Amino acid sequence: MTSLPPARNRRSRRLGTRTATAVLAVTAALAATITPGSLATPAAAATGGPLGARYDASGTSVAFRIYSSRATRVDLYLYRAATGTQEAAALQLTKDAATHVWSVTVPVTTLQQQYGITGPVYYGYRAWGPNWPYNAAWTKGSSAGFVADVDGAGNRFNPNKLLTDPYALELSHDPLTSGGPSRSVYGTGPSYRAVDNGSQASKGIVLAADATSTGSKPTRALKDDIVYEVHVRGLTKNDPSIPTAYQGTYKGAGLKAAALAALGVTAVEFLPVQETQNDANDADPTGTAGDNYWGYETLNFFAPDRRYAADRSSGGPTREFKEMVRAFHDAGIKVFTDVVYNHAAEGGPWNAGDKNTYSLLNMRGLDNPTYYSLTSDMQSSWDNTGVNGNLNTYHPVTRDLITDSLAYWKDTLGVDGFRFDLAPVLGNTCQHGCFQYSRTDPNTALNRITALMPPRPAGGGTGTDWIAEPWALGSGTYQVGNFPAGWSEWNDKFRDTVRRDQNAMGTENVTPSDLATRFAGSSDLYQPNGRRPWNSVNFVVAHDGFTLADLYRCNTRNNNQSWPYGPSDGGSDYNLSWDQGGNAADQRKATRNGLALLMLSAGTPMMTGGDEYLRSVNCNNNPYNLDSSANWLSTSRNADQSTFRTYAQRLIAFRKAHPALRPANFYSAADGNGNGMGQLDWFTPTGAAPDGAYWGNSGNHALAWRYDGTELGDSSSAIYVAYNGWSGDVDFTLPSPGAGKSWYRVTDTSSWAEGANQVAQPGAEAAIGGTGTVYRVTGRATLLLIAK
Repeated sequence: MTSLPPARNRRSRRLGTRTATAVLAVTAALAATITPGSLATPAAAATGGPLGARYDASGTSVAFRIYSSRATRVDLYLYRAATGTQEAAALQLTKDAATHVWSVTVPVTTLQQQYGITGPVYYGYRAWGPNWPYNAAWTKGSSAGFVADVDGAGNRFNPNKLLTDPYALELSHDPLTSGGPSRSVYGTGPSYRAVDNGSQASKGIVLAADATSTGSKPTRALKDDIVYEVHVRGLTKNDPSIPTAYQGTYKGAGLKAAALAALGVTAVEFLPVQETQNDANDADPTGTAGDNYWGYETLNFFAPDRRYAADRSSGGPTREFKEMVRAFHDAGIKVFTDVVYNHAAEGGPWNAGDKNTYSLLNMRGLDNPTYYSLTSDMQSSWDNTGVNGNLNTYHPVTRDLITDSLAYWKDTLGVDGFRFDLAPVLGNTCQHGCFQYSRTDPNTALNRITALMPPRPAGGGTGTDWIAEPWALGSGTYQVGNFPAGWSEWNDKFRDTVRRDQNAMGTENVTPSDLATRFAGSSDLYQPNGRRPWNSVNFVVAHDGFTLADLYRCNTRNNNQSWPYGPSDGGSDYNLSWDQGGNAADQRKATRNGLALLMLSAGTPMMTGGDEYLRSVNCNNNPYNLDSSANWLSTSRNADQSTFRTYAQRLIAFRKAHPALRPANFYSAADGNGNGMGQLDWFTPTGAAPDGAYWGNSGNHALAWRYDGTELGDSSSAIYVAYNGWSGDVDFTLPSPGAGKSWYRVTDTSSWAEGANQVAQPGAEAAIGGTGTVYRVTGRATLLLIAK
């Protein structure tokens, strides 16, 4: 099945006869109160009511409202079925000149008695505009009235293309389905513009009010979270403990809440769950071209992806998603979703240099220059991200679409936080022909989001956790450390510093100062603009790249494999990975180090689903298209994987037990006059404080540090960590554990200690000694001690 837009290569930084049976007059005004459970959005007041298709308070009529500033006519098409039938009615909408909102209100009795729509109400729109003005001779599949596929102002109206409502709460089906139409029915240009797709195209579904509870939201501070990034389908698709009908679904994911809580997870971050083109995945598992497993091509920003629902009836995906959220909330786990507001699934031009042939699914056919950034001549998509065209996030209407949909997911669907794909696009202040990021402009989508929906306070409480992927691919898009107050960020500098030191000694320069800065919360990035350590979302791996195990067992990517491990295109050649000389024991040790450095650093740690059991995708670092057993999580464990899961579970528990590792503010150091401990003190292997020469010397590969827990709400006096990046053993002289205390070993990642008890249970730590005790840390290992 050919993909809808040109196939997207997912990326890592560095590393697409009209038969009107009746026409109703528009009601004088939408005076009805918002239906309980329906959308109440930030933009509703400005547009005279919520956009989309909504029942009134009494449930006796449906108001259809859609925005277009440039259309000259918009018709609503109503259907009895999602596909395979012609419309039951076509109704002309009326425009409010002040708001550019087109609307019509239809009584439910008319839907049922006149149009014969007694089940779900399916709907879409056809729009005319300057490049294709309305002509009374037009019939479906004709070119009557056509002027150009795109005019000088960037308009791309085409009434032969049924358009979905950007505010639809559910979609009937994906544009492309197994055995369904090719993408040609959605195309413009001379070959496709007269092809009508009304009977085949996706439709919006009008949803009645739904009282399904999402439970009580956790109020935990982000600094205290353990984030687990995972694909909602991949979490359970290969899990025999989940009933077959629920594997790979929201229902199945909810059934895993207890298991994730037992691992120590406090926030599950799902890859995109907004509707995307993925129903056709694996129609032919011998070829993956066009498959979209990760889901970074959004068709609709409100609708939960129906593919992940066991109940795909009208309203089923919404109810089931809310039930899943309730299951996680009941287990004390937040639900984060990965959202994509930098581009959309309509994609870019089908052919290089061809300004005429594009896909029309929704926004492009309603108001192209409002919803998309265009080139300065308004003829083509402006692409500053490598994903076939930016959304015009600085336009107030597009900005409202973003904030309205986020409010819906937050308030109605119960989501606790969001991670934003290629988030600098949300800070763009230039609509067409350029890109200019601003951290401070109050009118960017970035700042409007947090102004309308306040972030969670530092100490926890009511609010939303906002997390940015602070880079894209184009010039001016790398903005790590430069997001507004209220935003946390994926910190690739933490990722790359850890990887460089572990895997690239001798070829990449990493100083002790570099390491210390990352382990202590990256104050260089977040302190200057008043943010905190927990605004650094630390990670060593993410979905985008190698798994944690593959980072330490693969020298290069191997994406051109046969199913189920490939083939996948794209992927970075700069991975800072190393196979540890092919030694399996050393590979496991390196993985233990990577997880330990993550869990023992200030900031908010994020791990990827399967990291806890050494999940491998056989060196494929870009498996965005693999909806396969190789890319789903597994519950089958060998001995090494079971041992590592215990290691991960206990390490997470240690972090959660010690507030010193989760500071609300940046650490203070000792005063340098011997007056006790600072909140965080650094040491060379000899036990001395590093001087300037040591800090700046990339030839030094060993560093130790001590947290004074008594100043940070910890019942223990101190925690000591020693990291040996050298290939050979290093002796560390231990500093003071505090008056009357001794050091006890929690874990040593060395191979000699590998086993079920590599991380000691509380109370079972081995006594090591006091001040001046010398402890030998083997090559490329990490030591963790606690004072008792």
